[in-house]
Amino acid sequence: MEIKIEDAAAQHHQPLLQGENVSTSGPARSPVQNAIHQTFKSTAHLANLLPTGTVLAFQLLSPVFTNQGKCNSTNQYITKCLTVLCGISCFLLSFTDSYRDGEGKVRYGLATMNGLWVIDGEDNNTLHPEVARKYKMKFIDFVHAIMSIMVFGVVVLFDQNVVKCFCPEPSEETKQVLTGLPVGIGVICSMLFIAFPTTRHGIGFPLSRH
Repeated sequence: MEIKIEDAAAQHHQPLLQGENVSTSGPARSPVQNAIHQTFKSTAHLANLLPTGTVLAFQLLSPVFTNQGKCNSTNQYITKCLTVLCGISCFLLSFTDSYRDGEGKVRYGLATMNGLWVIDGEDNNTLHPEVARKYKMKFIDFVHAIMSIMVFGVVVLFDQNVVKCFCPEPSEETKQVLTGLPVGIGVICSMLFIAFPTTRHGIGFPLSRH
C-alpha cells in the first residue's frame, strides 16, 4: 500500500502534458496572421497622426448617419458627404502649424508658399516675416496630406457601420479586399511616416514646443 501511495504521489507531481506541444495561450498563429496582427496594431497607432477632432466627429456621427449600418439611399448619401468632408479636413489640416508667442500662448496658422499665415488671436500681423518663412509650405506637406487621407480611409474601412451600410452582404472577394486593403495601406503609410517624418503641429495635432 505504501508503494502505491508513493507512486500515486509521484504521478501527481508529474506534468499532465510534456514536450513542446504544451500551449496555454490557445492555438498558435501562423506567420501571416502575426504579420496581419502587427500591421493592424501599427495602423491603429497611425490613426494618432490624424486630426483628433476630425476622427472624433466621424466616429460620433457615423453610427447616426448610417443608422447603425441599416442604411437607405438617404443614409448612404449623407454618409458619403460625411466621409468626403472629413477626408478634406484631414488634407487641409495637414497644412496647419503652431508656434508659441512671446507670452507662451499657442498660436495656429496656415502654411503658405510665403510662410505662415496666423489665423487666430490678435497676432495676425505680429509674426516676423523671417520667422514666418520658416513655416512655409513644402513638398513633404503634400505627402503627409495624402497619407492622412489614406489613413483616414483605413479608419473608414474599420468602421463596421459604414461597411454594413454600403456592403450589407459582401462577397468573399469583397471581404478579402476589405481585409487586405487596410493592411497594405498600413504598411505603406508606416514606412512613409518613418522615412519622412513631419515637423508640423497643426490644428488637432500635438501642441508645438516652439
